[in-house]
Amino acid sequence: MLTEEQRIRMMSPPVGPADLVLDTDAYNEIDDQFAIAYALRSSGKLTVRALYAAPFFNEKSSGPADGMEKSYQEILHIQQLAGCQVPAFRGSDRYLPDELTPVCSPAAEHLCSLAAEYSSDHPLYVVAIGAITNVASALLMHPEIADRIVVVWLGGNALHWPDNKEFNCKQDVAAARVVFSSGAPLVILPCMGVVSAFITTGPEMHYWLDGKNDLCDYLVAHTVAEAESYAAGRVWSRVIWDVTTIGWLLNEGDRFMRSSLVPTPVPEYNHTYSCPQDRPLCRMISHINRDALLDDLFRHLAEK
Repeated sequence: MLTEEQRIRMMSPPVGPADLVLDTDAYNEIDDQFAIAYALRSSGKLTVRALYAAPFFNEKSSGPADGMEKSYQEILHIQQLAGCQVPAFRGSDRYLPDELTPVCSPAAEHLCSLAAEYSSDHPLYVVAIGAITNVASALLMHPEIADRIVVVWLGGNALHWPDNKEFNCKQDVAAARVVFSSGAPLVILPCMGVVSAFITTGPEMHYWLDGKNDLCDYLVAHTVAEAESYAAGRVWSRVIWDVTTIGWLLNEGDRFMRSSLVPTPVPEYNHTYSCPQDRPLCRMISHINRDALLDDLFRHLAEK
């Protein structure tokens, strides 16, 4: 079991190279694609060991299994555009049935075996930007990996926000509760109230990314088409939420974001947080330096 000192050290941004896996519902939104590409293009600092497809269910899928499969195919597509190939694995085809029963999948099994290669002194960063079912399943299957990983999750809303009805969290509350109680060091990037400030616009993307490479052209066209499907002819901006998780891994010296250590909250089934003060500490991001992070993202994406 980790000491508090070990946990706090592991929840600081990595100094030097870091290994990660990225768990993503890539077909659900336009921001996952930016996060995948940013991670793959940051190879001087980050090594992506694997990409996992997460389940999702909304108007873009017929159910969690269909959302996961579409996300898996989108992961392969982004890798092709980025010119980078890393192992990719299908994830859970359903959400956790309860807080004791994992959903076995190639992604969860791979995470269990991969995490065994790491330690508290050299942890594996498990970056999750969708429903956290795959990560929770791995922790239920092999609880000992909690001492070898750092979970970085884009999920839930800020503690001051009036509710916690955030898409990633509300899809699988049981999985969030498993991860939050697993003992694994946890970094939370809250959506509404914090990461909601990380926006971009069509003119901005056209200026910085148009014509740089096939990957940039796809990201711009996909984002603009998505926005104009609901805001054609009107002013719009778009939050690219998931990028901030990769930004945290590159956050030496707090150059992209600020955070604090707080008792780990409890995601409740009524889509709120409870905040017992006797829980282990987690790191909660509180502010995003939008311009600095967006500049770094665009520079990495535009590389030939």
